[in-house]
Amino acid sequence: MTLIHRPTLHPPLVANCVLTYAPFMTRLIRFNKPFDVLPQFTDRGTQGSPRRTLSNFIDVPSVYPAGRLDRDSEGLMLLTDDGKLQARISDPKHKMAKTYWVQIEGSPDQAALDALAKGVQLKDGLTRPAKARLIDEPAGLWPRTPPIRVRKSVPDAWIELTIREGRNRQVRRMTAAVGYPTLRLIRYRIGDWTLDGLKSGTWQDLPPPDRGPQR
Repeated sequence: MTLIHRPTLHPPLVANCVLTYAPFMTRLIRFNKPFDVLPQFTDRGTQGSPRRTLSNFIDVPSVYPAGRLDRDSEGLMLLTDDGKLQARISDPKHKMAKTYWVQIEGSPDQAALDALAKGVQLKDGLTRPAKARLIDEPAGLWPRTPPIRVRKSVPDAWIELTIREGRNRQVRRMTAAVGYPTLRLIRYRIGDWTLDGLKSGTWQDLPPPDRGPQR
C-alpha cells in the first residue's frame, strides 16, 4: 500500500512583513510566478505582444532571476542583484535541490515512482537520482487561470518530485517518459527557500544567506 502525504502551504510567521536593507547589501526576492507569465522582465517575442512578464509584478531595479521557470509552469522564483548568489542558485554544478508539485494524468504505481527516483532515460541522457512520492493535492493551493483541461474518463494524481539538475522542461519529460503526462507544474522549493505563505503573483524580500543554501 502506497502512503499518501499531504503537503501544506504554511502561513507566514509575520503578516505583511517587508524587510529593509542597508545600502549595498545583497537583495534577494522570492516570487510566486503565476501561470502564463514569462520568467523575464522583457518580452523579446512579437512586438506589441500582450504576454505578461516579471515586470507586470515586480518593480525593483537591478534584480535578475536566478534560474528559469517555464511560462506554463507556476511557483517559486528567486531574484537577486548579486551575481555570485545568482550563479550559486542557478548553476547546475551546485546541484541545488528543487522540489515540484506535479499534477499528472493517470494514477501512478510504485514502479513509476521508483523509475522517477532512480533515473529516467531522456533524449539528452539519463536523469540523476531524484526523490518522488505520491501526495494529496496541496492544501491551500490557489486555482490556476485558466484551469487545466481534464478528461472525466481519466483520473489524475499529484506527485512531489525533487531533482538536482535543470534540463529544459525536465520534469514534464520525466513524467511523460514513465507514462503520466504533466497537467500542472508548480515549483515549491529551491534549496532552503519555499512558497510558504506567498500568494500567487506576489513577492517578498528575503534575508540573503550568509553561507549559501545548505540543501
